[in-house]
Amino acid sequence: MTDWAEHQAAEVLRERYDAAPERDKMLAIHLFGIEFADRLDGLSINKISELALDRQLGPQIRAGMKLAKYVRLK
Repeated sequence: MTDWAEHQAAEVLRERYDAAPERDKMLAIHLFGIEFADRLDGLSINKISELALDRQLGPQIRAGMKLAKYVRLK
């Protein structure tokens, strides 16, 4: 995807969150931040969170973004 906008990112976040088992919902948010850290840079993380989940989960997404430079997804 090029020109990733907040609404597109929110759609992906919502899909990932909904697909995660109940006990792994927060993990799905962190993983979203890790996987898409480069694409999320410069976007409104709080807006993405609100659009996707009607909740302020920006700190969890940002934590994943910060972890992205230290971890590699399997």
